[in-house]
Amino acid sequence: MSAKVRLSIMMFLQYAIWGAWAPVLAAYLQSPPLNFTGVQVGMIYSLLPLATIISPFVGGQIADRYFSSEKVIAFLQLIGGGILIVISQTSNYTVMVWLMLLYSLLYAPTLALTNSIAFINLKDSEKDFGLIRVWGTIGWIAAGWSLTGWRYMEKVTASFSFNGDLLILAGIFSIIMGIQSFSLPHTPPKKEGGRPWAFLDALKMMKDKNFLIFIIISFIVATELMFYYQLTSPFLESPKIGLSPANVPAIMTIAQFAEIIVMAALLPVAIKKIGLRNVLFIGVVAWPIRYIIFAIGTPVWLVIASLSLHGFCFVFFFTAAFIYVDTIAPPDIRHSAQSLITLATYGIGNYIGAFFAGWIQDYFTTGGVTNWTGVFLVPCFLTIACALAFLFFFRDERPKIQVQNV
Repeated sequence: MSAKVRLSIMMFLQYAIWGAWAPVLAAYLQSPPLNFTGVQVGMIYSLLPLATIISPFVGGQIADRYFSSEKVIAFLQLIGGGILIVISQTSNYTVMVWLMLLYSLLYAPTLALTNSIAFINLKDSEKDFGLIRVWGTIGWIAAGWSLTGWRYMEKVTASFSFNGDLLILAGIFSIIMGIQSFSLPHTPPKKEGGRPWAFLDALKMMKDKNFLIFIIISFIVATELMFYYQLTSPFLESPKIGLSPANVPAIMTIAQFAEIIVMAALLPVAIKKIGLRNVLFIGVVAWPIRYIIFAIGTPVWLVIASLSLHGFCFVFFFTAAFIYVDTIAPPDIRHSAQSLITLATYGIGNYIGAFFAGWIQDYFTTGGVTNWTGVFLVPCFLTIACALAFLFFFRDERPKIQVQNV
């Protein structure tokens, strides 16, 4: 089996794990017998972003200095899969928080390690990495459809019913990936790994006004991303929309189908034709459009169709943001600059956003009934403010920012 095939399977499983639990975990946690509050759900969702902040100083350093990357991934996924299955049988909130924190600390390093092992073992990473990474999105889609199929089987036969099916499925994917990781190309440690705090050099880039504005807008948009990740499944299952819990995992993969289309067919053409700044602006504007549709909540077909806006929300903003940073950062701190934008968005932004989204849901919930219009108007107004700030204050003034080394 070629290295590309093995790396593609790795990416498929890596994101199938995440895609099995993340889109629908909130609905599971807020349903009987758990009945967790919005803030409690926010706490649980905040743990992976928290682990993302910590992981560069743990998993990355272990793989860089002590053990081969494929063995580190195998160990983390095998242990993580077992913990997910334990969590599926846990109903105590405090116990679940600690177990999810432990799991997140195991899973978060594998996000960077799978990218790293792919880049190292591809002869032409610029050409081939996208073809490998797209299998991650396919894995996310497959997980959603697998969970829907599982839940239909649960309806057919009561003997097939399991508590925490989404977490059991994720655990199974994780264990399979742990086993599969031993077949990955051997990627030994470098021994002389770079300084773990090197990404702090990129902070000097924020002396540039445009880059500072860009980072602030990216951070705010990342907080509002959690309204989608965290609240969409309970919103779709609520009486306002009324979708079956069995159908929601598959329906939510509409976003990933759109992501593939926008990533592969539209992003390269759009950057060439209208420029990176306009692509980023379209990405920012797509967010309030989707939240306006969520706030209105009718007709149902439009709400479902609006899930496809995720292709523009995510690809035209977040993917384009990483491209933008790569084009302006000086070559000697390019990796550090990517670390900074990742920390601001997927780390701190998602971490704060998880608590904020949970608090907003509780604020608009009375007697167990959530005012979803009020909930989604909050991220709608905030992302409109981001779009206006981007339009009036951000300028794409290249050439690259010059940073003096100290």
